Amino acid sequence: MYEEFKEFEKAGWEKLADSYFEVTHTSTSKAAETLLKFVGCEGDNATKIRLLDVACGPGYSAGLAVERGAVAFGLDFAAAMVEKASKLYPAAVFKEGDAENLPFENNSFDAVVCAFGLLHFAYPDKAIAEAFRVLKPGGRYAFTVWRSPEEVETFQIFRGAIAAHGSLDVPIPPGPDMFRLSRDGEAAGALASAGFSSISISNLSLTRQSSPDALLANLAKATVRTRALFDAQLEHAKPKIEAEIMKRAKELMEKQGGNILTLKMPALLAGGSKPS
Repeated sequence: MYEEFKEFEKAGWEKLADSYFEVTHTSTSKAAETLLKFVGCEGDNATKIRLLDVACGPGYSAGLAVERGAVAFGLDFAAAMVEKASKLYPAAVFKEGDAENLPFENNSFDAVVCAFGLLHFAYPDKAIAEAFRVLKPGGRYAFTVWRSPEEVETFQIFRGAIAAHGSLDVPIPPGPDMFRLSRDGEAAGALASAGFSSISISNLSLTRQSSPDALLANLAKATVRTRALFDAQLEHAKPKIEAEIMKRAKELMEKQGGNILTLKMPALLAGGSKPS
């Protein structure tokens, strides 16, 4: 059903490896520590962990796991991301592959994590089921996704500006609801359906600091769907959308009373255990 969308996402990420790292390394990377804590990859226990970082992107979680003494693997369907992660964290092992069809044997890992990847999958439930399959009995899995666009201030600004001067309904390949797993019940239900027990859902408070100018520039460096949403707008609407982004960003910065914009980026952290 979503094969065209899957190829669309893959092609987009091949172009965004460097710019995604530039934009996210001070914000999205912060989720790695919480994910590793959830799956037990910390302290003396980290040296006993064999971990898989699914949709690894620049490799934040796998890189931190290796620093803690774990044996860590990272997997991404974009070759450019695998290359970027390998350069940043050469002590981890990174390979190209499909999160919905993991190239690993059953019961291969003590822990599996996925930071903000499920938002971009054509079949996220298959990816969760695959994580369950490759985990050893007693192993732990955790993922993060952004909360709803009404809660995440970057989405508020970008999507609000597009809605004001363009359209959110544009002809990009249809995909699943990007924010379905941002809802507590949906996240818990997906984990339970895959077979996980001891399911936990919690909030993760992240922020991103930026100037209004940098925020506007980041629109071209953002995730694939956000960038495609802007690119698909009518040409005469694009300058208006850009001006609206600047206006909203400056207003928020003035409201905060500083000379740097601090954007709230709340996320959902979900996970569970594979029964022993």
